[in-house]
Amino acid sequence: MNSCDLCIQKGLTSLKALNKEELESIQNTKTTLIFKKGDALFEEGDTTNGVYCIKAGICKMTKLSANGKDQIVKLAQVGDLIDKRLIISEELSNTSAIALEDMEVCYIPREPILNAFNNNNQFSLLLMRSICSDLKEANEMIMNMAQKSVKSRLAFTLLHLQDQFGIDTDKSLKINLSRDELATLIGTATESAIRLLSELKKARFIDLQGKKILILEPQLLKKMAE
Repeated sequence: MNSCDLCIQKGLTSLKALNKEELESIQNTKTTLIFKKGDALFEEGDTTNGVYCIKAGICKMTKLSANGKDQIVKLAQVGDLIDKRLIISEELSNTSAIALEDMEVCYIPREPILNAFNNNNQFSLLLMRSICSDLKEANEMIMNMAQKSVKSRLAFTLLHLQDQFGIDTDKSLKINLSRDELATLIGTATESAIRLLSELKKARFIDLQGKKILILEPQLLKKMAE
């Protein structure tokens, strides 16, 4: 079993629609890249000319705001095709991708993906559904930022992180974000995020063990998020 087959099993549903020849074309043209924590896979304004498929690790997608601060707009994990919409739009990247931990990533040039998109109806349908899902997630983030309080956004984000990345053996969130990263994810100052986490701990909704966060009362957090 080749490495593309292994990645497809990990969650790349779009690529499951590729036929043998299309999969071999990707296998023969892709490049495996290693990134250390803090490295940039690409930066805002870059021409990527392809997609990045995450084989191992997690990265944050950030966008530079008007005040010069990076805002986290998405977290990407194993099985994600990063910036896949650029295959169709051929625009410059409007986000940066920064490794949150050591990563192994496959870079796939645009041509084999675009050929499959033009010739394989099932693949193009699944890819468009995936892009639509990203758009829906972005719209929900905009609504959360505009209509929810900071505390509600924090509760929603903690539950989302648990659903998306799972929990570790000690029951803490598997993804380990810094307080600054968590603050930018919910759109507030680092000091506010720290204060709100302390309040949730005091209320016994969560527990804090260093940088680790344990969710103790998910139903109460859910009510707060709503």
